Amino acid sequence: MEEKKETFRFPVCSAVVVAAGDSSRMGLGGSKQLLSLLGVPVLLRTLRALQLSDSIGEIVVVCRQADLPEIEPFSREISKISAIVSGGKTRQESVWNGVAAVSGKAQYLAIQDGARPLIRPAAVNRVVADACRYGVSVLATSVKDTIKVSGADGMVLQTPERSTLRAVQTPQVFRRDLYLQAAKYARENGGEYTDDCQLAERAGISVHLCDGDATNLKITTPEDLVLAEAILRAWGEEYADRTWI
Repeated sequence: MEEKKETFRFPVCSAVVVAAGDSSRMGLGGSKQLLSLLGVPVLLRTLRALQLSDSIGEIVVVCRQADLPEIEPFSREISKISAIVSGGKTRQESVWNGVAAVSGKAQYLAIQDGARPLIRPAAVNRVVADACRYGVSVLATSVKDTIKVSGADGMVLQTPERSTLRAVQTPQVFRRDLYLQAAKYARENGGEYTDDCQLAERAGISVHLCDGDATNLKITTPEDLVLAEAILRAWGEEYADRTWI
């Protein structure tokens, strides 16, 4: 008789999707999250992936007030959206606004960039499961290029060992109490944080790196949009108007 394998049961995990940036590097004057990616808004592609992720039970979207009229209709398709809230003056304030709106039942928080439209549901599930084991987990990929540390004068200061470097992506997933602990530390001690896991690091909380996909790029410049379109076309026409199952 074959022994039945137990199916992993995900805890309640709420996704906080941050889409409140000013998109200055796109040079368009509008929101990059609402740009069309083969006929589908960038943000909507991101939300579709989370909708299809078994590990995500709820989605809170954080956006600019000016973008609300265009983003609110997404909730008709994305049933997991429970709230759409306004962003703050900084990314960290925007994340805090989103976290404040999640369900009290949420045991884990997945912080996701709204401008990562090629995230796959399988990767979301993988990093949430990893966070269940380690407390905090983030998707990351190996660095292909040699990285140099430079001074203000443009001179090379050092060359880190490439094999130890990783490029960090999102989602970045936290056990809820650990995120609140890290956020409390950040509020009390100040400082600049380029990503959410840095809060945990500064607070002395360990962060585990989970294997991500090189295609999970962030739309930051016009070139990124061109690359994302090329990736979708390479995957086939069936991906033009939907995400992956």
